[in-house]
Amino acid sequence: MFRKLVSILSLAFLATSLLSCGSGHDSDEYYVFVAANLQVPYWQAAGAGFSRGVAQVKVRSDYLGPNTYDPKAERDALDRAVQQKATGILLGVTDPALLKDSIDKAIAAGIPVITIDSDAPASKRLFFIGTNNYRVGVSGGQRLAQELKGKGNVVVFTMPDQHNMQDRLRGYRDAVEHTGIKITRVVDIQGDPRIAFDTTTQIIGKEKDQVDAFVCLEAQSGKEVAGVLNSYKITGKVVMAMDTDPETLEWIQKGGIAATIAQKPYTMAFVGLQMLDNLYHHKPASLVTDWSKDSFAPIPSFVDTGSAQIDKSNVDSFLQAKQSATSGQK
Repeated sequence: MFRKLVSILSLAFLATSLLSCGSGHDSDEYYVFVAANLQVPYWQAAGAGFSRGVAQVKVRSDYLGPNTYDPKAERDALDRAVQQKATGILLGVTDPALLKDSIDKAIAAGIPVITIDSDAPASKRLFFIGTNNYRVGVSGGQRLAQELKGKGNVVVFTMPDQHNMQDRLRGYRDAVEHTGIKITRVVDIQGDPRIAFDTTTQIIGKEKDQVDAFVCLEAQSGKEVAGVLNSYKITGKVVMAMDTDPETLEWIQKGGIAATIAQKPYTMAFVGLQMLDNLYHHKPASLVTDWSKDSFAPIPSFVDTGSAQIDKSNVDSFLQAKQSATSGQK
């Protein structure tokens, strides 16, 4: 019996050792995801994708970031990840100018940084994973033109300092350039959905007949606009939203929002973690090479995770797919 027990324990130890060696991961690996706003469902979805990737490779990790839109607090979280000697960092960029020096310091310390959702192209980050935001804007603009039948005045809610929203607005402008649609006002919500709520309230009080549509280039303002219009029983206005916040999807079901454009934050972070892990095990010759100009680069310059329009025709199937993908995950 004793010999049998020893044999079983030896086999168990051998199997564990082989699995450990086969995984190629060790205790030195420590990945950090610094998100823009931990309370926003969009970033929570990204966090779920990051956690899924971490669970697959069984490494240490942290999910950091501010609980509100606070670029300075995000910079502090990034600096903390560098001080803690992260193996690799995923970063959802809020203010590219503010974060540039911290990104460059991470690269100088030998820590690869991959940006997701919004880019910091002037920094030394390795590459960007996210949406082709110009195409998002073109797609949204085409849908807007269809909803307005080619004519009307539009108010845009955005955060103009973010690179992704600059591209979206450019796409919208190009899509409606040769129509009778005019973007008459661009509002900076500064990461605060209350600004979208207050501005919409003011508009319907003083300029109701002068605005035909509201375009929301970030995740938080669409539901605020729809809520205000519903409270004041205002009909006939087109609302275009961004991303798949639960309230946004509810307003699509109710008819308060015409359509939203779904990105893939879960996929961005999941793929980002895999790429950081690969960079650790297959280190490039240098982290400061401009790989975008190298036709034989070992890494990409941009990974497009795709996007899709969600409206009444497919919102229910989207919700079912989301439930299936995230069930049982934290």
